[in-house]
Amino acid sequence: MKAEDKILGVIPARYESQRLPGKVLREIAGKPMIQLVYEAASRSLLLHEVLVATDSSMVEEACRSRQIPVMLTGQHPSGSDRLFEVMQRTDATIYVNIQGDEPMVRPEHIDLLVAPFEKPEIEVSTLKVAISPETAQNPNVVKVVTDTSGRALYFSRCPIPYHREPDEERQYFKHLGLYAFRRQALERFHSLPQSSLEVRERLEQLRFLENGIAIQVAETAFDTVGVDTEEDLLRVEAILRVERT
Repeated sequence: MKAEDKILGVIPARYESQRLPGKVLREIAGKPMIQLVYEAASRSLLLHEVLVATDSSMVEEACRSRQIPVMLTGQHPSGSDRLFEVMQRTDATIYVNIQGDEPMVRPEHIDLLVAPFEKPEIEVSTLKVAISPETAQNPNVVKVVTDTSGRALYFSRCPIPYHREPDEERQYFKHLGLYAFRRQALERFHSLPQSSLEVRERLEQLRFLENGIAIQVAETAFDTVGVDTEEDLLRVEAILRVERT
């Protein structure tokens, strides 16, 4: 990275959620989830600034009352579209997309996302974490396989790679939905139509791969729990309370 490069952390936070409405403002261990995410991201020394991007006046008000930088955006179908609006209104070189429903995110995650950009050819980065063969069977857990240099070969809801020999050691990697983009990569992504594999798997990141844009994947030892249901919320609450005792 160049000394003048500005790295902006963006936390897309949509209030409306089909499975758990208002989840970003639900309290976990005594704090709204969005505050937990912001505080964790802010501990990364590689980010020059962190802000919440939301289309909800309630989320905006909650952030302002806690001195959390926030940008009110238009309505968007996805976090990446909301990030694109933020990009149009700011001047950063690298944008880090930190999901607002990932209260277990750590500064170590952010640092791993940003580190690959020391190489000028890196355009997009994301993370993976080792999981058990049992967890890999869950279609809600997105899996990733990479080449020898850590570039993503494919993302899938299916267990990949396929293991032909039943007795061989099986290792799978879960994809964590955190990303970092160079400005030009995010611009190109937004200009491209949905790709066929993206539509089939319902995974946006496949649009990059189908259009020849490499994604660098770093491995982390720290898994996260994305909050989509009441059960997820209770699970994260229990984990964080244990960690703090």
